Amino acid sequence: MAEQIPLCPVRSAAAAANCKRAAYFSAAGPGPGAERSSRYQLEDESAHLDEMPLMMSEEGFENDESDYHKLPRARIMRRKRGLEWFVCGGWKFLCTSCCDWLINICQRKRELKARTVWLGYPEKCEEKHPRNSIKNQKYNVFTFIPGVLYEQFKFFLNLYFLVVSCSQFVPALKIGYLYTYWAPLGFVLAVTIMREAIDEFRRFQRDKEVNSQLYSKLTVRGKVQVKSSDIQVGDLIIVEKNQRIPSDMVFLRTSEKAGSCFIRTDQLDGETDWKLKVAVSCTQRLPALGDLFSINAYVYAQKPQLDIHSFEGTFTREDSDPPIHESLSIENTLWASTVVASGTVIGVVIYTGKETRSVMNTSNPKNKVGLLDLELNQLTKALFLALVALSVVMVTLQGFSGPWYRSLFRFLLLFSYIIPISLRVNLDMGKAAYGWMIMKDENIPGTVVRTSTIPEELGRLVYLLTDKTGTLTRNEMVFKRLHLGTVSYGTDTMDEIQNHLMNSYSQMQSQASGNNASSTPPRKAQSSAPKVRKSVSSRVHEAVKAVALCHNVTPVYEARGAAGETEFADADQDFSDDNRTYQASSPDEVALVQWTESVGLTLVNRDLTSMQLRTPGGQILTYCILQTFPFTSESKRMGVIVRDESTAEITFYMKGADVAMSTVVQYNDWLEEECGNMAREGLRTLVVAKRALTEEQYQDFENRYNQAKLSIHDRTLKVAAVVESLEREMELLCLTGVEDQLQADVRPTLEMLRNAGIKIWMLTGDKLETATCIAKSSHLVSRTQDTHVFRPVTSRGEAHLELNAFRRKHDCALVISGDSLEVCLKYYEHEFVELACQCPAVVCCRCAPTQKAHIVKLLQQHTGRRTCAIGDGGNDVSMIQAADCGIGIEGKAVFSSVFYFASVPLYQGFLMVGYATVYTMFPVFSLVLDQDVKPEMAMLYPELYKDLTKGRSLSCKTFLVWVLISIYQGGILMSGALVLFESEFVHVVAISFTALVLTELLMVALTVRTWHWLMAVAELLSLGCYVASLAFLNKYFDVAFITTVTFVWKVSAITVVSCLPLYVLKYLKRKLSPPSYSKLSS
Repeated sequence: MAEQIPLCPVRSAAAAANCKRAAYFSAAGPGPGAERSSRYQLEDESAHLDEMPLMMSEEGFENDESDYHKLPRARIMRRKRGLEWFVCGGWKFLCTSCCDWLINICQRKRELKARTVWLGYPEKCEEKHPRNSIKNQKYNVFTFIPGVLYEQFKFFLNLYFLVVSCSQFVPALKIGYLYTYWAPLGFVLAVTIMREAIDEFRRFQRDKEVNSQLYSKLTVRGKVQVKSSDIQVGDLIIVEKNQRIPSDMVFLRTSEKAGSCFIRTDQLDGETDWKLKVAVSCTQRLPALGDLFSINAYVYAQKPQLDIHSFEGTFTREDSDPPIHESLSIENTLWASTVVASGTVIGVVIYTGKETRSVMNTSNPKNKVGLLDLELNQLTKALFLALVALSVVMVTLQGFSGPWYRSLFRFLLLFSYIIPISLRVNLDMGKAAYGWMIMKDENIPGTVVRTSTIPEELGRLVYLLTDKTGTLTRNEMVFKRLHLGTVSYGTDTMDEIQNHLMNSYSQMQSQASGNNASSTPPRKAQSSAPKVRKSVSSRVHEAVKAVALCHNVTPVYEARGAAGETEFADADQDFSDDNRTYQASSPDEVALVQWTESVGLTLVNRDLTSMQLRTPGGQILTYCILQTFPFTSESKRMGVIVRDESTAEITFYMKGADVAMSTVVQYNDWLEEECGNMAREGLRTLVVAKRALTEEQYQDFENRYNQAKLSIHDRTLKVAAVVESLEREMELLCLTGVEDQLQADVRPTLEMLRNAGIKIWMLTGDKLETATCIAKSSHLVSRTQDTHVFRPVTSRGEAHLELNAFRRKHDCALVISGDSLEVCLKYYEHEFVELACQCPAVVCCRCAPTQKAHIVKLLQQHTGRRTCAIGDGGNDVSMIQAADCGIGIEGKAVFSSVFYFASVPLYQGFLMVGYATVYTMFPVFSLVLDQDVKPEMAMLYPELYKDLTKGRSLSCKTFLVWVLISIYQGGILMSGALVLFESEFVHVVAISFTALVLTELLMVALTVRTWHWLMAVAELLSLGCYVASLAFLNKYFDVAFITTVTFVWKVSAITVVSCLPLYVLKYLKRKLSPPSYSKLSS
């Protein structure tokens, strides 16, 4: 059937469209994975797929004119050619490509290759490998000053100030004092260089601390201490408990008796669950550490790559007869930046420095630029064009007489104050003030602002990308519910389970003491006898025992004596309850075992072959572990076969997701309904079942299972088929519900952000089922919304059909895995991002660190909106660095124009410096305290945030309004002073400059929406400074004239005419068209 799926051309008949629809729905049936692999064979032909782009509306299936077409944005981008492409960004692409080419030439990046690593002999390495040093610095001694200056002057605003300041060294162009230009620019540069120097020094100290950590290196002469940065490929490194692993290694040996250890990977993949790692069996069996040098062995490792969840390699020992070959997988590796959680481990280094998984998954930091800076940069260019036009008009009015080009440059410099040099100073100080306010906010104590140049970005966010573990959740599991079909137990009725368990084990103990016969005959009689209804106590007992046995949890007891090899001795262990901790690769497992301990059945010991339980009466029950079937994302279940040492009974226990278990348990009428009820409560459900096996049944299974594991071809499928032969008509024991504790106030916070118009994407390295459950319990996906789980896709054809299926869904959240996402982005990047951006929420699971950063960059490129990334682990660093605003869990300028035909400055020397600093800086700077609404109102009505993302405060319309206001006020100030001054030119300076200062102070007052007492102080302080300075400015003002009534009424008249109309207009606007926040305030 799969081979009959047609791939019809774009313009086909209605029958063909219906044929496509039927083919898709038939292919999307409930068939197994084998059908899926065959049904997509034809889709991989790119020629056919190019003829059938993505369907973007449902009508394409219904009418003759097929509605298949590419997305508008993709179509527009592909149409741009020639000059249009060059003007619309092609020049930037060409420059970037050239720079990348030059960098690659200079760095000469070598090709990564697979390698053979001899144990303990780094000198045998055929190629030179990078040093094992970590470097997070952006600059070195030679590139610091040029790099910082480039980052400053790549913006037109700063470059303009630099050119204007440098022009004053030319005598023919000099129009003022040098300090009037260089003082503000020098202040900005000094602050920037000091800030960057401090940040760079902190990075240097952190790198030095990590690179200087000491490790024990095993040599022929014994142990020697070596720095982390001096470790080489082939070294044998000893890592103690709670110590960071310095490089990527293959796990050779451990002090743990089981031959395995646990590691913490939260700084690599963000998951706080401990991962179980297994030592190479050949080296683990060696009697002593020194024997590692007595064997002739090597490790063959694949070339370095990004994937932290896979590894392929082999271990070979050549000096044995025959040679020993062991296959190496991800469970035999110890990646750098993880931490040893149990025992002491010895590994051979295979990757160092830049070739380690952690470094390859970390992107280089970039200098973040706020949207406000970018917008100001564009407006500065517009003002410069206006400045040039005005200068040309002035030269034209002079008739281009004499050296007109010199006059043109002098007019350019004269009008340079249209772009106020104080803007950069006020902007940087305002940002610093906002950063200080954030750190001092009592509602978020302990917050540290790492980058003081982008605090305003928090008001322009559209997309929030968040990690799951440690960010939305605490990763602390709590057992909440046990359902047996007819009875349900919650947190308030756990004491009943404890009583049932005590009664059941006391009866069993009394029966055992009364009858010393073997328990085998009753077992056989039970299997052949007709089924009888079990009592509640026996059902509770069976359920709790199954939960206590079916897991991969290991109890760990801290040694009272010395650490290291002494841990092999059981006599050194303290088996008290207070000294026991549980280790597992999943917190769900630990929560279940902790719950069985709380009700009386305690896991006290476990190794690779057995486990021991302690009953409420203190009796120790020993079970032999015959087989373990770990959880996989494909099977969605795990199982274990155990033999009770006291009764010789063999039981197969299994637990898993309801979708996987519903088909293998006996018929029941309650499982589906109860699973739905628990899921709606945000609980993670597991279905627990068992099947009793006879000795003959198990021996038959073991033979077939071992034979399947030795298969060369289709080993995975054959092993799965053998295991599935056991998964039939299993007895349903219980349904468990575990809650992942959310961070405080996560639900109302997400709801508030959603109401504010912010779209939230969750990017996690966790499993799909876990991510989906957390998305629902945290209300990232509301209860009324549907969830579309993107099927696993591996080819272009599969991605094509799945995207079409997703397109037909409306108002549903998207859940997709990292592998499927990679395929979609490879073939249908524009289409996928366009569809995903329409979703109210998106959940990406199994994401690698670089994949998270890639998603952030895609949103920035395709939407042009501001993004924010929030996370708590080392795997989130790349995402945080790529976002416009990263969160790690640990003003306005008044433009004045001077219309005068002589190319000389009207206000010289200290007047311009004073105007840009002491006379007007404090009132403008005090605007950082302004609030349109109170914080309580903003939290109550998060919809107000949507206005900020529109950027109306600095839109082209707002900018033009301020330009017109500046032209009007400049014209009034200049013309009024020219009309009213009497005989001496110095009077026009006194009148106009005083009116200018008063107008500036009144315009700041006009802008204020909520007065703060510091604002009033700033206004009065600035006015007082100006009045006081009049007595010392004899060079510019006639003191006798400014103390007369004439001066006062002339200045007052000009100021009133300049400001009164604007106050009237503002009053009328607020009355006729009040802003949304004013309606709430009233």
